[in-house]
Amino acid sequence: MLRGYFLGSYSARKLGMKTTGSAGGNHNLILEGGELDLPALIGKMGRGLLVTELMGHGINPVTGDYSRGAAGYWVEGGEIRHPVEEITIAGNLRDMFRSIVAIGSDMLTRGSRTCGSVLIEEMTIAGN
Repeated sequence: MLRGYFLGSYSARKLGMKTTGSAGGNHNLILEGGELDLPALIGKMGRGLLVTELMGHGINPVTGDYSRGAAGYWVEGGEIRHPVEEITIAGNLRDMFRSIVAIGSDMLTRGSRTCGSVLIEEMTIAGN
């Protein structure tokens, strides 16, 4: 369950929301994992993209528009079918956060942030 956003005053004004005084970023952020491990998340996904690598910096922190180069694996029938590369994934951060289906139990800590795999219901995928 998403309970809030990290927003400085400028971003909050642009989004029509209240500031959280977090212009300096987040610290000690932990997204609690659910009961499903990565294979179970892939099974729940059914059909879609397992992203394993992101490239570039296509995030607009004011509007939330998100577009990045990606690579990973195409999933059909809840199983990995083949690798994909040179594709683009796109969406809007606000919509992406609202459409989180599950966070996996495969928790990974990097610095002061901890999170498992994230299953997002829908994003735009472009490429061959």
